[in-house]
Amino acid sequence: MAESLDFEVAKAAYIVVKELCRVKKGESVLITIDSIMDFKPAEEIAKAAEAIGAKVMVAWHSTPKGYGEVGEKYLPSSLMEAIPATDVWIELNNQWLLYNSAWTKAMNNGKTRYLFIGGLDRERITRCIASVDIELQEKFQNKVVELTKKARKMRITTPAGTDVSFENVPERPVTNELRADTPGAHFLLGQIGWAPLEESINGVIVFDGSFSGGGDADLGVLSHPIELVVKEGKIVEINGQEEAKFVRKWLEKLDDPRMYYLAHVCYGFNPGAKLSGLCTEDERVWGSTEWGFGYQGPMFKGKLGEAVSHADGICLNSTVWLDDELLMEEGYVVHPELAELARAMGK
Repeated sequence: MAESLDFEVAKAAYIVVKELCRVKKGESVLITIDSIMDFKPAEEIAKAAEAIGAKVMVAWHSTPKGYGEVGEKYLPSSLMEAIPATDVWIELNNQWLLYNSAWTKAMNNGKTRYLFIGGLDRERITRCIASVDIELQEKFQNKVVELTKKARKMRITTPAGTDVSFENVPERPVTNELRADTPGAHFLLGQIGWAPLEESINGVIVFDGSFSGGGDADLGVLSHPIELVVKEGKIVEINGQEEAKFVRKWLEKLDDPRMYYLAHVCYGFNPGAKLSGLCTEDERVWGSTEWGFGYQGPMFKGKLGEAVSHADGICLNSTVWLDDELLMEEGYVVHPELAELARAMGK
């Protein structure tokens, strides 16, 4: 690697432990990292947690071949036992552990605070955490969440051909990914997500950024778009070139009808994120929207529940309407209550 970024990674680690997870003296902290990952961020996060007085364990393990239930069989049983037993779990894995059975136990135990920052090497953790003004980011995200929770009907379009409409459920949460200081699932800052009323989702979704389905289904940055035709929340057609054909065959092979249902939609608002082929970062590219299908995390409070796996695709340069009000236009934030904040964040 051209740069060691020692100071920057140490700063990011401090933010993760102190500002995001708010680790306390005496708490147990588990850091999971697979064999293909850059080890430096795990080392620095462990040092920061140790300095606070936490009881720290770094689990460096072999890389599973797939997400969720698909990858679970490649993991040691000792790791599966440790995950729901810890107070704080920080996941750096390139090949996610989320959505497997240990993750489900940890998310339902009312104790474990989980922060997913999977795949963040030293360069990415610098851009996406160390270089972010956390207070300004929190102010911006809180306002986006407030506006989104008020919206009943939404429409999203993109220059690539996305045109999808849906309704929101007022009682469902809008997840605000920033801090991980409460029990349950939390993810890299800069993402805001929710589960629309599943059967109200209709239209066309075009992934023109990247696609991630775990293991061999991690397609990375797309050379050609993947078009999903959606009726009442279910994918009924997948159109495109070789990438689309691959996704069709992958879903057929999984042989789980639950994989065809849309689980959530998210905004991407991390000012340091770049389209790189890593789902964790790509989902947060500024001005993008992301759709996940398959396994629906319990934090969304939706109807779908578990599936054999999960996939995510990125729609770049999104235009978003909240009822009849424009939030952003082709990736640029235009809402009057947000535009000035976005400029202050360099966007």
